[in-house]
Amino acid sequence: MRPAPGILLVDKPGGLTSHDVVARARRALGTRKIGHAGTLDPMATGLLVLGVEAATRLLTFVVGQDKTYRGTIRLGVATDTDDADGQVTGRIDASAVSSDAVASAISHLRGDISQIPSRVSAIKVDGRRAYDLARAGEDVELAAREVTVSRFDVMAERREGDILDLDVVVDCSSGTYIRALARDLGASLGVGGHLTALRRTRVGSFDVVDAAALDDLDAARMMPVAAAACAVLPRLEVTADQARDLRHGKRLHGLAATIDAPRAAAIAPDGTFVGVVRPRGDDLRSEMNMPEEAGA
Repeated sequence: MRPAPGILLVDKPGGLTSHDVVARARRALGTRKIGHAGTLDPMATGLLVLGVEAATRLLTFVVGQDKTYRGTIRLGVATDTDDADGQVTGRIDASAVSSDAVASAISHLRGDISQIPSRVSAIKVDGRRAYDLARAGEDVELAAREVTVSRFDVMAERREGDILDLDVVVDCSSGTYIRALARDLGASLGVGGHLTALRRTRVGSFDVVDAAALDDLDAARMMPVAAAACAVLPRLEVTADQARDLRHGKRLHGLAATIDAPRAAAIAPDGTFVGVVRPRGDDLRSEMNMPEEAGA
C-alpha cells in the first residue's frame, strides 16, 4: 500500500549523503516517489525535508526558504574542501587572533554579500557537479553569487595551542555555503579556516525538533500536503467553484490583489490543497496543481 502524500522531516546523521537518507526513506515507506529539498554534506547533520508521493511537487517551493545552521569553525588550519573532510593545505598560528578581530571580520560577512561557493559544492559546471570535477583533479572555478547572511554570531570560542575554534549560528538565504563563510573568515584574518562541524536546524518554518530519526522513519508522522503548503506559502482560501476552475487550468479573474506575495497556496473549502497560484496581470493563475485526491 502506497503511503499518503506529505512532507517528512528527517534528522540526518553524519556520515550519510542526502541520497542515502532518501534511499532509506523509500525502503521504509515502500515507495520510490520521494525527493528532498536541498542537500546536506555527508559531514553535516540535521534537518532534511523530504517530499513523499505527490508532495514532491512542493519541494521546489521549500528549496528557496531561508535556513539556520549551527557549526564550528576552526581558525588556523585551511583545507582543500573548506571542511574537515579535506586535506590540510596550510597552518598558521591563530593564537594571537583576538575576539575583537573575529567580531570585526564577521561583521563584513553579514548582510547581502558576494560569496564564491566551495569548489566541492554540488553546483553544476557544464553539466557535472563541482565536487566530481574537483575529485577528478580538474580545476574548478565557480562564479560568485549574491547571498544574504542575516545572522552570523559566535556563541562560544575555544583556544588550544595555535588553534581557535568558534561555535557559530548562522541564519542565511538559500544557496549560502557555511563552508565558504568559514574559509572567508579565516582568509580575512590571515590564518585560514575551515568548518569542522555543521548542523542544519531550520528550513523556513520547518524545525529539526520536529524531525524523525533515521531509524524511526517507518513510524514517523508526515505533515499533510495542505498543512505543508501553508507552512511554505501564504494561505489563500478559495471557493469550491474557484478550486474547480484552478484545477481545470482557468484563471481567477480580478483576484491578483487578494495576495500580497509572489505566490500563494490555494485551499478549498474542505481544507484540501488545490495548488500554487501566482498573479498574472489582474488575475490569478495556477502555477502548480495538486491532484484532488492528494491535496488533503
